[in-house]
Amino acid sequence: MSRRGGGPVTRRRPGYLADLAGGTGRFFEPRSPRCPWCGSAELRPRLRTVDLFQRKPGRFTLDECGRCGHVFQNPRLNPAGLEFYYRDFYDGLGEEELEKLFAGQPKVYRWRAELMLPYADPRGWLDVGTGHGHFCGAAREVWPRARFDGLDMSAGVALAAERGWVDRAHRGQFTELGPGLAEGYDVISMFHYLEHTTDPLAELQTAFKVLRTGGHLLIEVPDPACRWNRLLGRYWVGWLQPQHLQLIPLANLRGQLTGLGFTVRASGPVRAHYPYDLLVAVWLGLNQVAPHDDRPWYRKPPGRLARLVRGATFVLGAPLMVMAGLIDRFARPANGPGWAAAYWMIASKD
Repeated sequence: MSRRGGGPVTRRRPGYLADLAGGTGRFFEPRSPRCPWCGSAELRPRLRTVDLFQRKPGRFTLDECGRCGHVFQNPRLNPAGLEFYYRDFYDGLGEEELEKLFAGQPKVYRWRAELMLPYADPRGWLDVGTGHGHFCGAAREVWPRARFDGLDMSAGVALAAERGWVDRAHRGQFTELGPGLAEGYDVISMFHYLEHTTDPLAELQTAFKVLRTGGHLLIEVPDPACRWNRLLGRYWVGWLQPQHLQLIPLANLRGQLTGLGFTVRASGPVRAHYPYDLLVAVWLGLNQVAPHDDRPWYRKPPGRLARLVRGATFVLGAPLMVMAGLIDRFARPANGPGWAAAYWMIASKD
């Protein structure tokens, strides 16, 4: 999950150092005194952490609402902060590795598409937060008569159109593009999208407007009630700081959808995904203790000794990673109540 040196890193370094010259404080909004979901002032810290994936500078706090259980980043990143911390994660330096990760999940994408089999026969499907369009490409095998459109903020959605995985690519904010898409789709899917948004309530309102009457909304999000986040602390992959701004309890999402006029048809824990909570936790721990790899947000590249120590750390940690992967795969109660890292929900606009 790292990339060394050479041209791309060196070319990006001056820009990153200029962005960091004044510190990271300018990347955050003022701290909110109230829960963005229910408005309660009963807040308590749930997690304090750093960027464990890219190791970009900054410290991040997640607060939990004592009334509704909503977990949210507080203070939250502002637009400049979102741009800074997303840069080179899904695109740029991180694009090749994320592409491999997303391309390696065809069974997951098919499982997601098959969730709709009991509820709809869609002709128009919009995948919001589609990234490079891997889901749409796989879902066509389940729904060959459907038109699949993709929407995303990144340039990856254009690549999805070039590959023929989406019929039409929409680039931008869903809440801004929504009026032009009103009542245009039988299904809208949001797979691990809502947790990245600054205002998930507005996203759900937009989805209600864009769906045709009788259409369905399919959502998958991390579950903040998952027991692994208590056991693994900051090393639970579902926290994904600083990208994840909101973690929504299942009851909260159900209540909000009902309040908007949706009828919730079904929900449940995600069981199709390959379990990797422990494996990623071990990798994050090793990545944090090892000397950093060469990244453009560091003032200078690591020396030869630092590179050797980093390599040795992961070599020595390899047996632990193998063991964690085996436990993830075979020995943990992955499908038991409360252990799934995410949940799904299907709601209809009647």
